[in-house]
Amino acid sequence: MSFGLPWGLLALGALVPLVAAYFLRRRQKPVVVSALFLWRTPRPRAEGGPRWERFTREASLLLEALAVLAAALYLADVRLGETARRRHLVLVVDGSLSMSARTPDGKTVLEHVRTEAAKRVEAERATHVTVLASGVAPQVIAGPEAEASRALGALESFEARGPDHDVTASLLWAQELAGPGKRVHFFTDAPPSEDATVPPSVRWTALGRSQGNVALVSAQRRDEGGRATVTLRVARFGAGPSEVEAHVRAAPGPGAREGTERTERITLPEEGAATVRLTFREAGDVEVSLPDDVLPEDGHVRLPPSPVMPVAVGLTEGLSPASKQALERFLAVSPDVARGPPVPGAPVLSVGPARAEARVTLGAEGPLRTFVGPFFTEKGSTLMDDVQLAGVRWTAGANPPGRPLMTAGDAVLVSEEEGGRLHLNVDLARSNLQRTTAWPVLLGNVVRDARRLREGFPRRQLNLGEALSVVTEAGARYALKGPSGRKPVFGAGALSLPAPTSPGRYVLEREGREVDSLEVLALDARESDLRGRGSADVAAKEAGEDSEGTGGHERARWPLVVLLAALLADFYVTRKA
Repeated sequence: MSFGLPWGLLALGALVPLVAAYFLRRRQKPVVVSALFLWRTPRPRAEGGPRWERFTREASLLLEALAVLAAALYLADVRLGETARRRHLVLVVDGSLSMSARTPDGKTVLEHVRTEAAKRVEAERATHVTVLASGVAPQVIAGPEAEASRALGALESFEARGPDHDVTASLLWAQELAGPGKRVHFFTDAPPSEDATVPPSVRWTALGRSQGNVALVSAQRRDEGGRATVTLRVARFGAGPSEVEAHVRAAPGPGAREGTERTERITLPEEGAATVRLTFREAGDVEVSLPDDVLPEDGHVRLPPSPVMPVAVGLTEGLSPASKQALERFLAVSPDVARGPPVPGAPVLSVGPARAEARVTLGAEGPLRTFVGPFFTEKGSTLMDDVQLAGVRWTAGANPPGRPLMTAGDAVLVSEEEGGRLHLNVDLARSNLQRTTAWPVLLGNVVRDARRLREGFPRRQLNLGEALSVVTEAGARYALKGPSGRKPVFGAGALSLPAPTSPGRYVLEREGREVDSLEVLALDARESDLRGRGSADVAAKEAGEDSEGTGGHERARWPLVVLLAALLADFYVTRKA
């Protein structure tokens, strides 16, 4: 049993005057009568004044006391059984990285949220609580409908390290869990923006503070020939130092006896970011640290080795002498390709003449025509990135099959078939393409796209909020293992998975065997910019069941039934007396 409004039990005080009225007898005025036999119960001794004496109407007193008790239980909102045990409250906590920022009192915003959430649970007298964390993919921290102590305990162990995201989906989900007409409490570090879509039953509580911050906004590593190149971008948001020292430590790699440590002084611009590039020989993991500030998480990264997997290129028979010579010249100087036997796990790129069974065909058939422009490229085609065709003389033949990627008039110069097979419709013996800068750039793009088809991750480092690209092969079962557990990967070929919900190491497994791995860094420029944070308490537009503090629970009706029955029974008893 529990009470929604314990103050209603004060109505039990009416029992005191009720009982007193039955025991206390007042002195009556003398009455002169002719005979006592006319009285039903004559009393030979008259009352001499007010005094206590035993009464003879116990049934009436008990019925009236029962009526008072029933009225008090109704006023106190008595709850029995399931209604007495459960009072559900739904809390949503912002899971963004900025919730880990420290306020001037030394506590993080998330710590203030934990304190405020405990107060809210106590104020609403919730017995069961559901706690959600907003994010790109909302997650359940506690519940649904966990005991209040367990839910608050789960919130104590929760860490907010997610990317910037839209909270609308999380709030709508919380509204469904709470039920119609019930309030949802959302805790974050910034007031709602003017264009934010906030459900009317959500109470928005912001506990953040506008502060300056210096952060790493990007960190990438590339390993080639035993040399690791680390590229860092550091930005200052708001008030802060104009210079910062970055401490970089490279652990020793397989071929090194000792590591390397250095400190780089970085000058920060007022707007934008400063870029620093460092190189190390035979390095293992590289750790980068900035001085701790209000958000230490965005100033520390660890970059594991990220070797570039070379693409094995093979030339088939039938290439023209001019084509073979141009290809050999490119392959001799390109660091991203490997000749000879394919490297295990490395992609293979075969190049052959027109109509050959090769990944890339190079050559022209049929009537030849020469073009000097204008050349038109397919919008969004990565194959033509940075390919400058000014001054190029291109001799092409009949149009190849597939989707046109580059055209000149009605001639298709470059096309791509479904499945990625590429056709370069060019006769290099009559063209000057191979003698311009467009040739190595074009072939470099071809090699880059071929590498993207390698099984595994095209990139080894990702920032928070970036989509996860992965390449899988048909007929195999894959799984992605990360900080939040293992999840199956469905599909084959080049896939784009949702952005990871938390930083850490992610491993691609094939049939239970590790294939590739990447590191998701706790870096997000939108989360590092704390200038728009602040405090606010925006009430729900539609008052839910928690608006009065007693809840919108429908009062039990059985006390009213008991009250009415007791009054009718008392009327019947007193009528006969």
